[in-house]
Amino acid sequence: MWHSFKRALLALSLLAWLLPAGAQAPRERINLDRDWRFAHGHAHDARQDFGHGLRAFFFAKAGYGDGPAAPGFKDAGWRRVDLPHDWAVELPFDARGDTNHGSKAIGRAFPENSVGWYRKTIEIPASDRGRRIALEFDGAYRDSVVWVNGHYLGREPSGYSGFRHDITDYLDYGGTNTIVVRVDATMEEGWFYEGAGIYRHVWLTKTAPLHVPQWGTFVKTTVAGGRAAIEVDLSVRNDARQAARFTVEHRILDPDGRTLAHTRAAGLAAGGAATADSRQRLILAKPRLWSLDDPHLYLLRTTLSQNGRVVDTYDTRFGVRTVAFDPDRGFILNGKRIKLQGTNNHQDHAGVGVALPDGLQDWRLKQLKSFGVNAYRTAHHPPTPELLDAADRLGMLVIDEHRMMGTSPEIVSQLERLVRRDRNHPSVILWSVGNEEWALEGKPLGTHLAREMHAIVKRLDPTRRTSVATSSSGRGTSLGADVIGFNYGAQHDVDAFHRAHPDKPATMSEEGSTLTTRGIYLDDRARVHLNAYDRQGRPGNSLSIEEGWRRVQERDWMSGMFIWTGFDYRGETTPFGWPAISSQFGMTDTTGVLKDTAYYLKAWWRPEPMVHILPHWNWPGREGQPVDVRVYSNGDEVELLQDGRSLGRQPMPRDSHLRWSVPYAPGRLEAVAYRRGVRIADTVVATTGTPATVHLSADTERLAADGRAIAVVWVNVRDREGRLVPAASNRVDFAVSGPLRIIGVGNGDPGSHEADRPAERHAFIPLSGWRTLALDGADAASAPAAPDVVSALAPDADLARWRDPAQWLPPERQPARTPYLVLRGQFDRPRLAAGQRAMLFVDQLEPGQQVHVNGVPVKPGIVDGSPAVLLDPALLRDRNSVAYVLPTPPDGVAGMFDRSAGTSRWGSVRVTTPAAPWRRSLFNGWAQVIVQSTGEPGTGTLTAAAPGLPPATLQLDVR
Repeated sequence: MWHSFKRALLALSLLAWLLPAGAQAPRERINLDRDWRFAHGHAHDARQDFGHGLRAFFFAKAGYGDGPAAPGFKDAGWRRVDLPHDWAVELPFDARGDTNHGSKAIGRAFPENSVGWYRKTIEIPASDRGRRIALEFDGAYRDSVVWVNGHYLGREPSGYSGFRHDITDYLDYGGTNTIVVRVDATMEEGWFYEGAGIYRHVWLTKTAPLHVPQWGTFVKTTVAGGRAAIEVDLSVRNDARQAARFTVEHRILDPDGRTLAHTRAAGLAAGGAATADSRQRLILAKPRLWSLDDPHLYLLRTTLSQNGRVVDTYDTRFGVRTVAFDPDRGFILNGKRIKLQGTNNHQDHAGVGVALPDGLQDWRLKQLKSFGVNAYRTAHHPPTPELLDAADRLGMLVIDEHRMMGTSPEIVSQLERLVRRDRNHPSVILWSVGNEEWALEGKPLGTHLAREMHAIVKRLDPTRRTSVATSSSGRGTSLGADVIGFNYGAQHDVDAFHRAHPDKPATMSEEGSTLTTRGIYLDDRARVHLNAYDRQGRPGNSLSIEEGWRRVQERDWMSGMFIWTGFDYRGETTPFGWPAISSQFGMTDTTGVLKDTAYYLKAWWRPEPMVHILPHWNWPGREGQPVDVRVYSNGDEVELLQDGRSLGRQPMPRDSHLRWSVPYAPGRLEAVAYRRGVRIADTVVATTGTPATVHLSADTERLAADGRAIAVVWVNVRDREGRLVPAASNRVDFAVSGPLRIIGVGNGDPGSHEADRPAERHAFIPLSGWRTLALDGADAASAPAAPDVVSALAPDADLARWRDPAQWLPPERQPARTPYLVLRGQFDRPRLAAGQRAMLFVDQLEPGQQVHVNGVPVKPGIVDGSPAVLLDPALLRDRNSVAYVLPTPPDGVAGMFDRSAGTSRWGSVRVTTPAAPWRRSLFNGWAQVIVQSTGEPGTGTLTAAAPGLPPATLQLDVR
């Protein structure tokens, strides 16, 4: 990572040197993740949704965005958040929540939690006039609507597809611009936890009118005779009104920036407001092929020039490799047969929900690779782009899956966006266009739609095949599939299908669905815990991990197996409902701690010698009772010893395990693996003492001071001999100092209702019933003792003759102008629970104003950049008044109202529930903390404290 960073700095320095002083880079792509304002709206009550939808013409005329979509809306008191952001993970668990979505308090039963508003202001320099400027969202869950400067741009119903809005025409060049996004997560797309909010990155892209559009390159590689032919399909967009002639240059660069191949095409043309396509061919001599063990990447740099001046530069990372799915030989990479050792995965992680930092994508793939996974299916939706970037870098094969089968314009648009975005990733080996479409699987319509979607994909990417994952085969979608994906071998006669369709390649797209709780070896259904021994999860419908893998190994034509799943995930709490909040299908728990089944896979999926024993050896009260002891190893023999006494040496069957029944006695079990009589590996489980110390260990000792880098920290307790206590459940409190922040905690317990990500919660009470009263006398504002002012500010003042500032009056009915006025609103008493506090946010309407609450003058302080007053509960009434005494502005009451953004600028009351402390109980000896740099350099310290134990600290170098 450090070398990549240095290369990036060098490239930026070179670009700055080449450009004239004050010149713009040809293309800018600016990350907009930092410093958004966020607040919960309401799914069906417009008044609790900040008045959205109540303004006349708000959706009838351009620029009439209302509520938070209005440019002048006052978002004082809203939380500051950085993206990616998942507000669902911050919500409590609730028995009324959908168990398929992890029982979070979101959805139709929780309208107050199901809508989120995001606002951000950006400066656009005057020098950008004439460029094309676009907002690019990698994904927001879900049904998102975007406004810029009050102008409606459009909506995206999908929670997974990236989308883009050209905002060139709506910007204030040389001024401040407001981006507003409303996200509604009321409705679910899947049957698993999906989060809520702008949970992927947002970008601002600036280009010349002539430019490479988003996803405008496609690099196709052909390898033959020790050479690689690189064919580049390029789209060039001309947003100018007049036609343009231009020159295209392509350079292939190695990781050190050296040019390996180059081509140039001059005299190309694109019409006005049109797109032109071109195809160029380059040759790489002796290419370094992208593979699992050597994921080598090249960079294609595309340059557009007009009249000798560079107007755009567009970079595309790619790899050179060959892939094939053969109906007899299975999957072939670079001419070599490889069994796909895959897992299916949803996109959430303990603590952070679906808002994964980029570094966590890398960490999760490395965790899968640690037990031999070489392939990843993005079940059941388009992945975040950074996952594929990580797969490219780390050497992980990917089945890239579309969300839903169909050929309607909306569905086709989402499919096309997926393919265009991801087709240059060498990690992507197969497009999946559907999964278990039960309404289609047995029908001719399923065959037809599968073939139609295959044709759409082939038009965009002729280099890869497509697949449909099916829970039944022999008709419907399975016949239309290009490569069939069998979901669960017990539900198919795979051999009969292969005989009937010998030309159709196949993969076991889902297998297992085993139900195991990490660290549990006796079922405890009251706590939703299931023993961790490998077995059929759903007899008659799925196989154990071992049975599934053996069946795949026995069939050369089967490309491989994708286990359901790699990680446990929130939701789909089979076989339990509430109080379970996560699945138990994973080879790891939700934090990524390996379960015992992962060690079975490691034995047969990794080459390194290994041996693993289960269960642990802490069983007080079970002395003398037999314990089912199992051993996984890739040795050809294993000996088990109890306290040094041999319990026998057994040969290890291929792709299987060994088993002993051992009477429990406190002490030590040791397993020794042999290969051809030579000791190759050993491991021990021993009875431990009680917890004595807290232990912290991180995956890294150094973080970049970029505000994005993360460290994953394991938390354990150990006995006096330094051994991890496997059944420990100590509660641990966490704190950080220095340039670190905690972004999530977890422990992998499928029944834990502890907070994943404690967050401060705000609820807003709008001020309403606004009225104005004209005041005579030059000293009215400075002499609150004057009778007219005193009566106007009285809590029970009669407002019958006051003016409604929202009411339009014709010129002849306008009241006489007076030097001063009172603007008065009201709010009901906030209902404050223990620990909550209420804050009144006001605005500086005119210089020299005074603010009164219930007739008492108050002096606002500054809270998060806005004037605010902490409200004393003892001084509040059932109905409370807020009054401004201020000089009458030059444009009078009407102008003051026009500037009020629906009166949002005049004030609101915020009720704050403080965030709970960062805390997590260990589950069977483990918990996890994810920390992130804040953006400043220095030394960061994480402290973990458990009652009765000395605290532990971990220091990280942030630079």
